[in-house]
Parts: sequence; structure tokens; C-alpha cells
Amino acid sequence: MGLAMLVGAGTGLGSIAFRWCIQTFTRLFSGHDDYAAAPGSSNPHVSWLGPFFVLVVPVVGGLLYGPLVNRFAKEARGHGVPEVMLAVAQRGGRISPKVAVVKTVASALTIGSGGSVGREGPIVQIGSALGSTLGRLTRLTEDRVKLLVACGAAGGIAATFNAPLAGVIFAMELILAAFSIEAFGATVLASVVASIIGRAAFGDVAFLTLPAFHVQHLIQYALFAVLGVLAGGVGVAFTRVLYAIEDACDWVWRGPEWLRPAVGGLALGIVLLALPEMYGVGYPVLEGATEGKYAIGFLLVLLAGKMIATSLTIGIGGSGGVFAPSLFIGATLGAAFGAGAHTLLPGSAGAAGAYALVGMGAVFAGASRAPITAVVILFELTGEYSIILPLMLAIVLATVISRMLSRDTVYTLKLRRRGIDLEGPAAGAAIGGEAVASVMEPLPTPVADSLELAEVTPLLSRSEHGALPVRDPEGAYLGVVTARAVTEALTEQPDGAPSTTGDLVEMPHRVTADQQLVHALQPLLSASGTGLPVLDAGGDEPVGWLSHQGALRSLHPPQDTPTAAPPR
Repeated sequence: MGLAMLVGAGTGLGSIAFRWCIQTFTRLFSGHDDYAAAPGSSNPHVSWLGPFFVLVVPVVGGLLYGPLVNRFAKEARGHGVPEVMLAVAQRGGRISPKVAVVKTVASALTIGSGGSVGREGPIVQIGSALGSTLGRLTRLTEDRVKLLVACGAAGGIAATFNAPLAGVIFAMELILAAFSIEAFGATVLASVVASIIGRAAFGDVAFLTLPAFHVQHLIQYALFAVLGVLAGGVGVAFTRVLYAIEDACDWVWRGPEWLRPAVGGLALGIVLLALPEMYGVGYPVLEGATEGKYAIGFLLVLLAGKMIATSLTIGIGGSGGVFAPSLFIGATLGAAFGAGAHTLLPGSAGAAGAYALVGMGAVFAGASRAPITAVVILFELTGEYSIILPLMLAIVLATVISRMLSRDTVYTLKLRRRGIDLEGPAAGAAIGGEAVASVMEPLPTPVADSLELAEVTPLLSRSEHGALPVRDPEGAYLGVVTARAVTEALTEQPDGAPSTTGDLVEMPHRVTADQQLVHALQPLLSASGTGLPVLDAGGDEPVGWLSHQGALRSLHPPQDTPTAAPPR
């Protein structure tokens, strides 16, 4: 827990340094604290160029961060979160310490020189690199290193958005892809420490100033549901546009990779000249959308422009996140939808700002398929409990639509395009690709659910697995009884303690014989005993037993014993 707090502190300080770098480079390149707040104005450093300076600054920025990333840390390119997910899923939580430094400078240069990306992806990767480095320096086990990586991610989101609970949920839902008491406790500590440091530097205010939220009429819930469906489709569209433009950049570019951001920066500059609101992260424009400052037509232009500008920034080799762009796209979609609904139903549709807030969470959920994170972060940003019901409705629908339209998320598609399946075996892994049937052991003799605890105790004490399958009088499989459960029961007061095996039956995670071993390893690790039953393809009848030893024996299958020659 002390290490988790240390990672949180380091990430909080890292977020301060990162924000300072972004502000410094933004002032240097644009002459403004945030050029998106004054789009189309000139740079006072080169006022004679007028608004045309935006054609130059992405090229200059690319000349600086392109060689830096190419030479020292290629994994710092792009939006960062997929690399952290891969490190946890298949690399034992190992992230190079160089990533923290390179990602800080490269992302700050990208955003400061006009790159239309977010700052949350970089700070997640920076914090995760700190956690990974600290875990390996202290020689922690692989599980502990992964947990510290998640602590860094939680601290990054907490410090960036001043949303400590969202940081915890983000780390568990997207990085660890699992929930446990230990992980929750560690990420909470890291998130709280990072938030305290962030609030000391930036103040105890949300990163966005959002309007009050009110549901004024029941018909709005139907409108929020429609918005959720649209947002799911838009989230998937953003993902596809992102990688389609990246593919186009790969197809066009034939020169050295270090030069790609500079040459591509010219194309980005043309987009910024046409739509200067796309410069940098764009929070002032997002706030304007939630406040109803823009007409429907311009909101749709901003939506399309953000998709193109973010995709182009990533495609040419820029470094930055897609979390904030998805919020931007959601806000413009929601504001346009709300304005249209208000035109059609002026007496009951309500303010467009409410739809903008819900659209932010719904598009993020549609793109990332992280609905819990989406709900929590929007609740923390607004502090309005009344947002919960419409937000949950829209986000769940967006997630369902996204799953129907696409197998992958904006994060996992980047990895799948490189031939990496987070749910499959790691490339070149010694085990994981085999079928469970090829490594399972014979099923231990089942016990009856009517067996007294005193009778099952000696059977469990002689079992190699610390668990036995249980059947009812008709022979149907009920689950397993574990030595741990029986031991705990025998320590309770006799009057209230369970008396038969059937009272202690547990249903373990479902593992079938035709599954790949990689999909069964997580259930195996979380099993109460030292293994778990393997079910047939129908999932009803146990046909074998899976243990850690059995998985390892797949590397060294037993050799046939040579038959002795007959005597002469």
C-alpha cells in the first residue's frame, strides 16, 4: 500500500510537470494560453503571419517530437492506453522507464503545436511507466507489478480530471479488466494521493466548467435513449475514422519515420487553418458546446472536424490521448441533438446542455466500451445526482450498440491491427494456445451433496486439489466443495454451522474442454482450491480437472516408457 501511495504521488507530480509543459509549448507555438479559446487570432510572436501561423507550427513541432519518439521510445507514439493494456495483459506489467520522459515531452509538443489530442492518455502511460519501474526496482511479483501499473493509470486520470473515483474505475475496468478488493484498495490510495497533489497545484475544481443539469420532463428520457443509440454509432465511427486515416497515412508515407510528423504537420496545419477550434485539446470549445453557444450546423462541423483532426494527429505520428476527443465529439453530438429536439419539442425537450453532457459520456462509452468509467467521470465532473438516470440509460444503450457494430474498441483495435489479441495467447507464448482438453487431468471422484462434513473432511485432506465435485441424488453436477470452505465451517458455532456438503457447494467459473487454455487461466487463478472442473462443450457435465500443474505439464508431455527386451 505504501508503494501504491508512492506511485500516486509520483503520478500527481508528473501530471503537474506535464500540464506545465503543455502550457509552455502552447504559449511558445501559439502565443496564447489556449488557442482554442481565441480561434483564428494571430500569434503575437509572429503577428505578421496572421492566422496562417497554424500552417507552420505543426511542422516545427513534428520536427522536434518525431526524432525524439523514433530514437528513444517508439511506444510513446499514439494514444498510450493500448500499450498499457498490453503490458498488463501479456508483458507482466513491464513498461520501459524511458516512456515516462519521452511521452511527457512528445505529447506536450504535439498538443502545444496544435495536435488535436487529449492529455489523459499520455498521463496514464506516464503514471503506468512509473508504477512498472518502481515495481521492478523493488523486485515485486508480476501480479504486484501489474497492480502498480494500474495504480499509475488511476492516479493519472484522477490528477488530470480531478476525478479520483473515475481514476479507480478506469484502472480496474480498462487496465486490469478485473475487480478485486486488493486492486480497489491500492488504486484508491494512488488515486487519492494523486488527486490531493493535483488539487494543491490546480485547485479543487473540475477540469471543465459545465452547466447545471436538470431533467424537466419525462419525455426527455426517451430522447436520451435515442441519443444513446446515436452516440454508440458515433463512437464506433470515430474508431473507424481514426484507423482509416492512420492507414491512409501509412500508405502515403514512404520516407523515414522520424520525418513523418513534420511532413504530415502541413496537412494538420491546413485543417487548423480551416477550423482553428481544433487546435490542442479544445476544452474551451467543448464548454461552449455544453453552454449552447453554437448553431446545429456548426456543431456538426466541429464533430466531423474533431474526428479528422484527432485521427490526422495520431496518423502522422503524434502523441496524445483519444479520451478527451471522444468527450468533445460527444458534447457536440449531444448539443446538436438537444438543439434539434428543442426545435421540435420546445415545451418538453429541455436545454441542449443536458444532452451535451449525456452525449459526452455516451460517445466515450461507445468508443471505449467502458460504461462504468463513463458514468462515474461525468457524475464527478457535474456533481449532479440527477444526471445519473439519463446518463446510465444513454451509456448502456451506446455500449450495446457499439458491441453490435464492432468487435473492438478504440483501444483494442490498435492492438488487433498489429496481430495482438488481448483475450488470446500472447505471440510466442509457451502455453496458452492449447485446448483445455489437452491439458486437463482426470476428474476427482465426486461426493454426494448429502455427505456430512465429518465424512467429507478425510476425502478433502487426501485430495491433491483441495476441492471435489459435488452431485445431487440424481447425479446432476452441482459445483464443488473446497477444503477452505469446510475448514471455515468447522470453526463456527455448531448450532449455526453448515452440516452437509450441499450447504457449502460453490459454483466455480465455467471452463469448457474446447476453450483455449489462455481463456481458462484467469478463472484458474481465482479458484478457491488448486484447480477447477472442466465441463463438456454444453457446459453441464464435468469431464476433467484443470490445475496449474496440468497446464505446466503440457510443456513436457510424459514419454512412453520403453518396453524391456524379452530374455533370450
